[in-house]
Amino acid sequence: MDMSARTIKGPCQAWPQESGFIREVLDRIGDKWTVLVVSTLADDPLRYSDLQASIPGISQRMLTVTLKALERDGLLSRTAYAEIPPRVEYELTPLGHSLLDAVTALAGWAASHYDEVAAHRRHHDQNGVGRKKARGTGPDASPAS
Repeated sequence: MDMSARTIKGPCQAWPQESGFIREVLDRIGDKWTVLVVSTLADDPLRYSDLQASIPGISQRMLTVTLKALERDGLLSRTAYAEIPPRVEYELTPLGHSLLDAVTALAGWAASHYDEVAAHRRHHDQNGVGRKKARGTGPDASPAS
């Protein structure tokens, strides 16, 4: 068997040669704060302060950066009302709504598997790297019994 032959798999093989933009979009929509902001805006427009209160752990700076990036990418809209005091609301655009199933699934998976991932992290932290070694594959491998 030719050991130099490679098997190419995964979604990247179907992408254009210059796929940097696709990776940028994935970076945006796969960001933890994007997932949480988009899923929080699923049903109704919200004010900035309500968004911040709804997403534990997000700083004012990260919320602002995330909202600006999502607006730039066309995933949410920002509406400023000429009132005193001023009121600004954020809501998903149709493009943002098209992302809901994916981000809801990611957030749901994280919540459903939290205990399992936490247990794996504890085990890894206690026992080191934890990589399994295949039997019988190295130059000094002995036959499996």
